[in-house]
Amino acid sequence: MTIAADEKSLFVRVMEEIGGHLIFLARTVRWTFRPPFDAPNIFNQMLEIGYRSLPVTTITLFFTGMVMALQVGRAMDKLMSGSSVFIGSAVSISMLRELCPVLTALLLSGRVGSAIAAEIGTMRVTEQIDALITLRADPIQYLSVPRFLACLVMTPALTVITDVVGVLGGAFIAFFALGITVDKYIENVFQYLSLMDFLSGLFKSVFFGIEIAIIACYQGFSTTGGAEGVGKSTIQAVVKSSMAILISDYFLTYLLQIIE
Repeated sequence: MTIAADEKSLFVRVMEEIGGHLIFLARTVRWTFRPPFDAPNIFNQMLEIGYRSLPVTTITLFFTGMVMALQVGRAMDKLMSGSSVFIGSAVSISMLRELCPVLTALLLSGRVGSAIAAEIGTMRVTEQIDALITLRADPIQYLSVPRFLACLVMTPALTVITDVVGVLGGAFIAFFALGITVDKYIENVFQYLSLMDFLSGLFKSVFFGIEIAIIACYQGFSTTGGAEGVGKSTIQAVVKSSMAILISDYFLTYLLQIIE
């Protein structure tokens, strides 16, 4: 009976958590279309989330493309000598469809999601959010909406950049380690790469950006217990957003395969 009760309690807590995030998403979307629109705040968040995340995302995905080309190219040559000439399409399709959107989102969940949760959580425990309510300013419109819009725009934008960088990383290894000329590599990329390969990764990145923003903001608003609570909210924001990205990636991939 105790085990069954614990399982039921866990199920209820999970459902409550999911419901809380969905309600928070609905409130954020509703406030997104209500004036006043805080353009400077939105621009600052886009700068923080997008521009300042460029170094970590581009460097990581460049080396990911290099690793992909090295591993796959050597494996292709072992299976059939000379088949590594097709490494361009193998790297580009895997990077654009899966690795670039997923890894970019995971990096953002660690860098941006933790920062959002810590910032809003600190405002919660220091009663700055209560002060906003006293001043008749809605905290969701002031805090959540700019971060939501910034993640919604900058996550796909960063994914496009990392797509290019990842493919270039593969070209670097193809030339220096596999002896494939750059023009042959690029020719193979465009020969087999389709528009759907690019759009599927972009489509996923939109959902990943929404998940990062909503989960991080929700955890920040739910913070209790002073400095210790801020630390817990930060950890939960990173863990939950990372799990949401990986879980939703499967369902989005399945949906895209049905559409195709």
